[in-house]
Amino acid sequence: MSTTSFEVALWIELLAAGLGGLQGALFAAGERHRRIDVLGVIVIGLAVSLGGSLLRDIVLNQPPVVVWQNWYLPVAGASAVLGMVLQPVFARADWLITALDAVVMGLFGAIGASKALSLGVGEAGALVVGVIGAIGGGMLRDVILSLPISVLQIGTLYAVAAGAGAGTLVLLTGFGTPTLIAGLGCLVVTTSLRLAAVRFGWTFPEQRTVRPRRPKGPSAPKGFL
Repeated sequence: MSTTSFEVALWIELLAAGLGGLQGALFAAGERHRRIDVLGVIVIGLAVSLGGSLLRDIVLNQPPVVVWQNWYLPVAGASAVLGMVLQPVFARADWLITALDAVVMGLFGAIGASKALSLGVGEAGALVVGVIGAIGGGMLRDVILSLPISVLQIGTLYAVAAGAGAGTLVLLTGFGTPTLIAGLGCLVVTTSLRLAAVRFGWTFPEQRTVRPRRPKGPSAPKGFL
């Protein structure tokens, strides 16, 4: 069964790109000790906004849509500058930015996973591509700034939410669900899980090993030093 790519109106994708640029600028504001200049803010904004789409298309061996289309780069760059200038204003709406970020994650996860399926990628690979599309921008940002990759650290189920949403799309598509409905399912699952994790502080368990219990030896005689 052939699968079509999950498509949304261009203005919705540009809105998502603008939000990513805004988030990049707000992140740069928290790194003032690095003395990031205006160009640096724009680069970070572009990375956060378009990094997931860029990595997705590279993995799929496709022409990067953010390079071939005219509007993505200007919108993301302008949004980064706007976020830098109005950072105190946007910082007060942190909850709104978090909610919109969760929606954008679900949106790009659905686009990535469905695009992979439409190109004949297997279910497991499509799941990975969907996660890359959803969180690739944050990964690229951390690489540029030489920071620990945030999705590999203990956090509020960032990658898990993206994986759950992409997995939902792959599963629904496998049962013959239309791509639009499967994409909306991905969007709802990713957004809900991400917001719930932030609200209730859900995290993935930290790594641990199984250590065998050491047998107790014979007790030393009393008075023995």
